[in-house]
Amino acid sequence: MKTNFLKATFFIMLSILLSRPVIALDGSPYLHDPATIMECDGKYYTFGTGGSGVVSDDGWTWSSAYRLPQTGAAPDLMKIGDRFLITIGATGGGLGGGHNGRILTFWNKTLNPDSPDFEFTQAIEVASSDGIEDCDAIDPGLCMGPDGRLWCTYGTFFGFTRVVELDPKTGARVEGNKAVDIAIDCEATDLIYLNGWYYLLGDHGTCCNNVTSTYNIRVGRSKSPTGPFLDHTGKDMLKGGGKLVVAANNRLIGPGHFGLIDLGDDVQKFSCHYEADMDDPGHFGVLDIRTLLWKDGWPVAGDEFLGGNFQIQSERSGYALEIGVDAVQHSGGGRGGMGMGMGMGGRGGRGGARGGAPAAPATPIPAQDVTEVSKGWPDRNLDARLGDYMIQSHQQWTITPVEDAGGYLGSPYFKITITGTERALAATEDAEITVVPTFANQPDQLWRIDQLIDGTYRIMSKALPGYALTAVGVSTPSLVKFESETPNAKWNLMKP
Repeated sequence: MKTNFLKATFFIMLSILLSRPVIALDGSPYLHDPATIMECDGKYYTFGTGGSGVVSDDGWTWSSAYRLPQTGAAPDLMKIGDRFLITIGATGGGLGGGHNGRILTFWNKTLNPDSPDFEFTQAIEVASSDGIEDCDAIDPGLCMGPDGRLWCTYGTFFGFTRVVELDPKTGARVEGNKAVDIAIDCEATDLIYLNGWYYLLGDHGTCCNNVTSTYNIRVGRSKSPTGPFLDHTGKDMLKGGGKLVVAANNRLIGPGHFGLIDLGDDVQKFSCHYEADMDDPGHFGVLDIRTLLWKDGWPVAGDEFLGGNFQIQSERSGYALEIGVDAVQHSGGGRGGMGMGMGMGGRGGRGGARGGAPAAPATPIPAQDVTEVSKGWPDRNLDARLGDYMIQSHQQWTITPVEDAGGYLGSPYFKITITGTERALAATEDAEITVVPTFANQPDQLWRIDQLIDGTYRIMSKALPGYALTAVGVSTPSLVKFESETPNAKWNLMKP
């Protein structure tokens, strides 16, 4: 009885630890109104209001970086050719007591301050507001369409959000171009293009009130960068429309300032900030990187992946990843137990309905105890394979973030172990899959897990960058260069 109690207590505590929310990113990801994240010389950079910046070597652990030479609100970044274009809102937004804002642009050949090419150009003005008109020139966002034309959106809750066209060679406003109203009750907009549609993402709600902020990101779409932008119900964003993309979650309050990060191979993420982290409320703005999914032509924020207990199911076959050991019958199974019991129970039910004696109440079959089942497993490396899922111990996996193992864009590395054991999934030097007896926090036992835009998952080895867990046959898993065009390297993480 005491042993069972201790086991139950252990698994309850494990469940609590696995379900605990975590800070958006590691290190010091403290930034308000972040620009779209850019990679330069092997590092990731972004900047926020006031020109403050943060930098990361891997996209997971962040630290403070240099400040932009131009102060202001809510900058944005875009790489055009071999240069970076930066835009920022100077004043506006009620700063200095008014809404007379200016949108500025400037360039740099690099974001790396140690490069000999690191030098910002003089800022130029591309849009403005006089503090009286029904627009506030602040919170700019950059977008380049498939035709090579460059657009800049700007605005806040004070009147309309607008868009102007810029020259992609100079960053200046196209001569004679007039600003177009595209939304209202919206700020911190970002325009992106995908599959024939321009999507306008922007913030509704209130900012700057810490845990009482109601910021949330919404979207409308149009065939034209100048609108009209309609939501999924057909409501124009000029009339307050907008389909919800992401709101408060996991004790992180007030998401805002969307920035698309397209990694290719059907992996898309987005940056944003949260107005407050309820577990660390002392900071004004917390940077986050979220998975971006697409459903029926609309962007949807993926869940924060924190690990847990899963069946790892192949999208190709529906079979489950398991270790290569003999299956152990559930207690009460076999012809005399589970097999015949279930069969006879069914016949008994039919007989009762026809006037026969009712079947005796069934006794629930307990879940397998991995400590008992695993006694017969060899104490050596074991093969991994795919098989019919039968809710058995050798098919149950626990995915856990690994501390001090580094990470990748928006996430830590994970270990993948048989639930209740330290038997860990590992990569071999010849790109095969094995299960080692004990997790040792080595690169071959660390995994990158990315959710794809269709909701399935890609599982990649840290030791073999670019190689993903792949069903090379119906029952054979291996590691192969990832290809998004087939279901072979796509997996569903199913709760057991």
